[in-house]
Amino acid sequence: MAKDASPPQQAPTAPPDGHVPSHPVDAPRRRSAGRDLRAAIPVGLGLGAVALASLLLLKDSFLVLVVVAVAVASAEVSTALAARHLAVPRAPVLLGGALVLVATYVVGPGAGLVIHGLACLAVLVWRVAEGRDGAVRDVTAGVLVLSWLPLLAAFALLLLAEPDGAARVLVFVAAVISSDVGGYAAGVLLGRHPLAPSVSPKKSWEGLAGSMALSLAVGAVLVVVLLDGPWWAGVVLGALVGVTATFGDLAESMLKRDLGIKDMGSTLPGHGGVTDRLDSLLVTAPVAWLVLSLLVPAT
Repeated sequence: MAKDASPPQQAPTAPPDGHVPSHPVDAPRRRSAGRDLRAAIPVGLGLGAVALASLLLLKDSFLVLVVVAVAVASAEVSTALAARHLAVPRAPVLLGGALVLVATYVVGPGAGLVIHGLACLAVLVWRVAEGRDGAVRDVTAGVLVLSWLPLLAAFALLLLAEPDGAARVLVFVAAVISSDVGGYAAGVLLGRHPLAPSVSPKKSWEGLAGSMALSLAVGAVLVVVLLDGPWWAGVVLGALVGVTATFGDLAESMLKRDLGIKDMGSTLPGHGGVTDRLDSLLVTAPVAWLVLSLLVPAT
């Protein structure tokens, strides 16, 4: 008869002091950010390569990239809201959002704000024409999408419109990416104290510190190297980016929890939707534009 290959079970031995614990001690858990890194890393590198090529080869092509990304994100958010019976008027939102971006880049911030106001009015008129039931709810959802996505993204195009716009966008994007990477690494390795457990349980104060530290260092270096500005302006930019990028991520997490979804979409393997990649960038864009405009005037 073949013997059982498994070793015989041994009775647990009591510790030297004779005290037997009343419950087993849990094994330490491996921390994880919950993403498929094998898919996320190549997709992220591909997106970065496309954005970098558009900035270095033909600056205006970055405008096209932003318009497409915002349109896809707007469609994702509209679909997510529809699951909660919030019908975003898509035609005025998508067209109005594209016009906000183009007008901001070609004409200036004043034109972008006017188009945004007209787009909000178009949302109202469009929804009224469909009937009054749920009109307030749907109009509010449409204005949310217009104000969250194209209006905030327009600040990145204000950076791009400067004579050294490609370099300014590179500094802005690199600082945000550094914040995400620093927060991820510090959160996985050191995270112990939740930052906002009811919104995003995996966000920690240690992660926030990592976000600020790396974005501060990258900001200080790139402002000097790419913009010929003072290092302390890069420090200010990096510190603020670390906070705003984390807040942008938390804000989207709050919306997703309220909607009962994990991601806004599934367009990007390993990342979720386009909206899930823009969250930190969108909230940070106005801050980056303001800081660079005040502390590193365009040359």
